[in-house]
Amino acid sequence: MKQVSYHADEQGFYGEFGGAFIPEMLYPNTEELRKSYLEITSRPEFQKEFKALLKDYVGRPTPLFYASRLSEKYQTKIYLKREDLCHTGAHKVNNTIGQILLAKALGKKRIIAETGAGQHGVATATVCALMGIECVVYMGALDIKRQAPNVARMKLLGATVRAAESGSKTLKDATNEAIRDWINNPVDTHYIIGSVVGPHPYPDMVARFQSVISEEIGSQLMEKEGRELPDYVIACVGGGSNAAGIYYHYLDRPEVKLVAVEAAGKGVDSGHSAATSALGKVGIIHGSKTLLMQTGDGQITEPYSISAGLDYPGVGPMHAHLFTSKRAQFISITDEKAMEAGRELAALEGIIPAIETSHAFAVFETLKCKKEDVVVVNLSGRGDKDLQTYIDYFEL
Repeated sequence: MKQVSYHADEQGFYGEFGGAFIPEMLYPNTEELRKSYLEITSRPEFQKEFKALLKDYVGRPTPLFYASRLSEKYQTKIYLKREDLCHTGAHKVNNTIGQILLAKALGKKRIIAETGAGQHGVATATVCALMGIECVVYMGALDIKRQAPNVARMKLLGATVRAAESGSKTLKDATNEAIRDWINNPVDTHYIIGSVVGPHPYPDMVARFQSVISEEIGSQLMEKEGRELPDYVIACVGGGSNAAGIYYHYLDRPEVKLVAVEAAGKGVDSGHSAATSALGKVGIIHGSKTLLMQTGDGQITEPYSISAGLDYPGVGPMHAHLFTSKRAQFISITDEKAMEAGRELAALEGIIPAIETSHAFAVFETLKCKKEDVVVVNLSGRGDKDLQTYIDYFEL
C-alpha cells in the first residue's frame, strides 16, 4: 500500500491539490522560481545568511511558553509558540526573509506583495527596507480601513500601498491585483506571496521557510517535558502559512494530532463565513487547485471574518489535502467565540493576540484533551494591529 505523503511532489501537488494553473504570460515567472528555488535555498551561503537574519534580526528562536493559568482552566498542558514576539509582530517575517534572499539571488530589483491583515505587508516592507529594494504592497480597500496602523507602518518603511477596489475589497482582490502587476513586470519583479497559496512552487517554498517554527519546538519541548513530540498542534488557518510552519515537522508523524481552526464568521451557514473546509468545493484560485467557496456555477463567493487575515475564500493546497485525507481535524470558530478567546488569553496570561490567532484559542471549549496531553498552540501574531476592533467589539 502506497504511503500517503503530506509534502508537495515535484509538480507541486499535495494529493489531488496544488499544481500551477496559470495564464501563459505568468509561466516564465513561476518556471524560473520552480527551477531554482530548491537549489538556491540549499546553498550554504544562503542558509548561513538566512539563519543569521532569523537569529539577529527576527529574534529567533521564539520562546515556547507554558500557559499555566490557561492550562489550569482547560485541564491540559498548553504551550504557546510565541511567534508574536518575532520582529514585525507575527510569523510572516520568517517567509519574507527567505524570499527576499531568493529574489536577490535571482537579480530582482523590485518586490510586490499582497496583504490582508497587513502583517505580511509589513514584513515585506521591512525586508525591502533592510535590503534597499523597491516595494509595492496591494491591499483591499476595506482592509486598509480596518488595519490602519499596519498601513502606516508599511508607508513609514518606504513601501507604496495600493488599494484593491474590486470585489469584496479584501485579500482575494489584493492578490488579483498583485498577479496583474507581476504579469506586466515579469523580468525585474519578484512576487512575495505571504501564505501557502498560489501556483507551485509557492505553497512548498513558503512552508519550507515557515518550517523553522516546528523545527524549534522539538528541543524546546525536550527541555520542558522530556519529550520531542506534542500530542496536539493547533493553529488558525486562512491561507495557512502559520499552520504549515508549525505542522511541517509533524506531517508524517501520525501520533501528533493536527488541529486547523478556520473562521466561521457569523456562522458557517450564515452566508457570512470563511470556513473553507465546511463550505468549499474543489476548484482553482490564484493558480492552485484547492478547496474554495464557490457558487453552483463556479463563481467564487465572498468570504467574511472579523479578522482581516482569515477572510480568504480558499485554503492552501497542503491544508486541503490534510482535510480530505483526515490527517488534520478542522474546526470552525465564530467571530464571537474568537473575540472572547482573545479577551480570555489577555486576562489569563497577559498576552493580547491577533484576532486571527484568537480563533485557535477558542477550540478548547470543544477539543477535549487529557490532563497529561501536551498541546502546542501557534500564537502566530500579536494584537496591536487589532486594538481598534477589540475596542469597538467590547466597547472598551
